[in-house]
Amino acid sequence: MQRFLEKCVNIKRVDLEQEKQLVEKAKGDANAFGSLYDLYYPNIFGYVLRRTANIRVTEDITSEVFFKALKNITKFNWRGVPFSAWLYRIATNEIASYFRHGSKNQVPWGDIAESNLDSIPSAEEELLEAEAELKRHEQYIALHDIIHKLDIKYQEVITLRFFENKQIHEISQILGKKEGTIKSLLHRGLKILGTLIE
Repeated sequence: MQRFLEKCVNIKRVDLEQEKQLVEKAKGDANAFGSLYDLYYPNIFGYVLRRTANIRVTEDITSEVFFKALKNITKFNWRGVPFSAWLYRIATNEIASYFRHGSKNQVPWGDIAESNLDSIPSAEEELLEAEAELKRHEQYIALHDIIHKLDIKYQEVITLRFFENKQIHEISQILGKKEGTIKSLLHRGLKILGTLIE
């Protein structure tokens, strides 16, 4: 199962020094923030989509993530933690808020392909096409449905680890939890997931 999860990943990596320079430039230059947006939008959009399974909700949450990032970028202090971790933390908080407020009206994965996507800009269409390819795989669809049955704390760590290809220390930074706690949540979450799959 772990190998299958790892095959579902396609992540861009950025050198931390380059990222730091771009973030500092973005504090006073909207075009530099646009570069950050272009760089991380597909990853954040994909992460939110995998968590909510709802395109419209994903669009709203992803927009809110980048709006909050733009609004607060001058407050971002570089401490050796990737800027992307900050974006994932904002996204995780927005997703938690969405679920906390009882907004669990999801579109089943199979229905997403049938929905009208004409209003989505071309960059999102490309991403959705890649997601559609992933969705066609029956194991992935079944796995998503099973993962969604887990407590949110397990969904977060499993999604970040296996679908976002984040290391334990990165997940720790994103969720603001100790590495030992992340390992424990992963262990328990995978154990419960294994039981549900059986």
